[in-house]
Amino acid sequence: MISTKGRYALRVMVDLAQQDRDGYIPLGEIASRQEISEKYLEIILKILVKEKLLKGLRGKGGGYRLTRSPSEYTVWEILTLTEGTLATVACLAPNAEDCARSPKCRTLPMWKGFDKMVYEYFSHITLEDLARGSATF
Repeated sequence: MISTKGRYALRVMVDLAQQDRDGYIPLGEIASRQEISEKYLEIILKILVKEKLLKGLRGKGGGYRLTRSPSEYTVWEILTLTEGTLATVACLAPNAEDCARSPKCRTLPMWKGFDKMVYEYFSHITLEDLARGSATF
């Protein structure tokens, strides 16, 4: 299940993609539009700034903005950054220890196929698609 952190990160990124790319958007404005508490939003924005998806500026005229064009961000990138992993089962998570059962696991190919579908689905939807409402699902 995608947590509120992942869902809110997507909402914030879409919000910023819909704004003037030249200026910084204040935290309070984003929080108000998205109906997210400023305190929780700060946690999410800190992650996005640290990973260089956003640029933050403190002080008067400060706020947040995208570091690239909305077409250059994918839903996959944003979700995996905030969620850590979208792996269906623990043995497919990044850096998972080798499972002794994997050579004889009859369900592993199914989980791999499902994870591949999730990756392909989310990696083909851009922030621009969501901001414009042009993504076809």
